[in-house]
Amino acid sequence: MEANLERMAAFFRGVPAKLRPHFKNHKCPDLAARQLGAGAIGITCATLREAECLVHHGIRSVVLANEIVDAAKIRRFVELTRSADAIVCVDNEMIAGDLARVARDRKTQVSVLVDVDVGLHRCGLPPGEAVVRLARSVAEKGLRFRGLMGYEGHVLRKPPGPEKEEAAAAAMRPLMESRARLEQMGMAVEIVSVGGTGTYAISGSYPGVTEIQAGSYLLMDTDYRKCCTDFDPALTVLTTVLSKTEDERIVVDVGLKTLSCERGIPAVKDLAGVATRRLTAEHGIIDIQDPAVPLQVGDRIEMWVHYSDATVNLHERIYGVRNGCVEEVFRVEG
Repeated sequence: MEANLERMAAFFRGVPAKLRPHFKNHKCPDLAARQLGAGAIGITCATLREAECLVHHGIRSVVLANEIVDAAKIRRFVELTRSADAIVCVDNEMIAGDLARVARDRKTQVSVLVDVDVGLHRCGLPPGEAVVRLARSVAEKGLRFRGLMGYEGHVLRKPPGPEKEEAAAAAMRPLMESRARLEQMGMAVEIVSVGGTGTYAISGSYPGVTEIQAGSYLLMDTDYRKCCTDFDPALTVLTTVLSKTEDERIVVDVGLKTLSCERGIPAVKDLAGVATRRLTAEHGIIDIQDPAVPLQVGDRIEMWVHYSDATVNLHERIYGVRNGCVEEVFRVEG
């Protein structure tokens, strides 16, 4: 984990863009503090609850890289801005109006990024006139327009190479064209926030990008590493062998409620001759391919986390292990 932390930090020491790591991956305030200590300019989060958790733990620069539309959540977010530089994304004029009205009532000003769809086709406005129109409306309503966010999530998991580089550039170009139009109108674009672990080096080097929202690099899972070999897997789940047949299978006490297999079946760490067959609610079924595998009931083995975002949130703690000894315990929050 520490090697992954330093590797990413070293990259951003050499480019104009900065790192704003994504909290949703590890959900540990102590790990977020380590990322800030290594040079990150703030933290990205996916939910209001995560933003509140970060501010509660003293982190004062937070981007909520998502839309909020519920009236109660808007009130909570506006309240959060009174004690931190919290920025939220918008792609809807009505919601911008709601944010502005609550901010006026609370006698504060809310900072926003206009969310731009750069090809993922999830949230966000199409680049160009729609972005310009909303940015102007945001400012007219009394909100503080800080810049643009675009997430090229459809590019992140492409294998490295020229095709991926061109796909990332194709996502960045219309975003930068929108930025240029706004600046020509006299609107300052302080922030252009994009990217993730899978495109950190490509988008992080693209002219005009100010920050990258990489998250998975720190703990790294075995799914992401198939397309991003710059970082090493650092996260496992410790499990115990519950049952064993003579030469067919073992059963461990880790299932779907503990270890996500949404994107694939997790593998056993550093143990040849076995292969995970499937996970059920509370069990993992592992085939014995080599009868000489020295596993018995009661033995403990580690299983790689295949999809970290959907696994970490199932737990309360992450144990930091060095040389076989637990050195730190990190609380999962948010």
